[in-house]
Amino acid sequence: MHAIARRLFLVLALAATAGVQAQQVFRITAIPDESPTELARKAAPLVKYLERKLGAKVEFTPVTDYAAAVEALVNKQVDLAWFGGFTFVQANQRSGGKIVPLVQREEDEKFRSVFITTDPAIRSLGDLNGRDFSFGSQSSTSGHLMPRSFMLAGGIDPDKNLKRVAYSGAHDATVAAVASGKVAAGVLNISVWDKLVADKKVDATKVRVFYTTPAYFDYNWSVHADMPAARREALARAFTELTPATPEGKEILELQRATRFLPTRVDNYKGIETAARNAGLLK
Repeated sequence: MHAIARRLFLVLALAATAGVQAQQVFRITAIPDESPTELARKAAPLVKYLERKLGAKVEFTPVTDYAAAVEALVNKQVDLAWFGGFTFVQANQRSGGKIVPLVQREEDEKFRSVFITTDPAIRSLGDLNGRDFSFGSQSSTSGHLMPRSFMLAGGIDPDKNLKRVAYSGAHDATVAAVASGKVAAGVLNISVWDKLVADKKVDATKVRVFYTTPAYFDYNWSVHADMPAARREALARAFTELTPATPEGKEILELQRATRFLPTRVDNYKGIETAARNAGLLK
């Protein structure tokens, strides 16, 4: 009888241990604003770094679209999410204020979007009248919301003045649509554009920038407010301690297209919330 009891205790103990180990997996995700292979490439060294800093197994969990990234963090299916400013606003609203922006890149304090074309006749936003045009994802800050707000401010209503509006789903897909002539022009995040040009993945002699938006706040790494304070602080510290002075830090920062990471706060995204309401994209 004692032997059976001991075996039962051992089985229960092993099950409990397995449960704890399963709970220790720290899951991160990101809005799919680029191709899945590019997102996985960017995440790989960050995952290894966070594993060491947090003392837990870290896994990158890809999602199919922006809305899925929002739901994953709101429902605590992941612990950390890379959001654009608008996606953060949506998640914060969806959760009743329970999503906390943790850190942002220094570049996200003054982020911009670029409008691109292959058509020599397009020199300004006004030249888009009657043209086919592509945004990125409908939930993208830099690929839709902020460009739309600047177009509206400039007297161009995409839904009334453009011949056709398409949504490519991702920044690199927008570039492909413009380069192939599927649309006359498009708009995307400036850091993706700069990277594509630097990597010679776009012919900058054919596809050119004809308008760059004013600056606005954009991307951040967000967590759920229910995350323990100690874990949240350790996570924020891991990001802010990244430095190009170490090979590991240099690789991660370059892949994240960041000079460094800084603490951020909800108020930084009030302008995006206002723009979303004015554009009728947030109720």
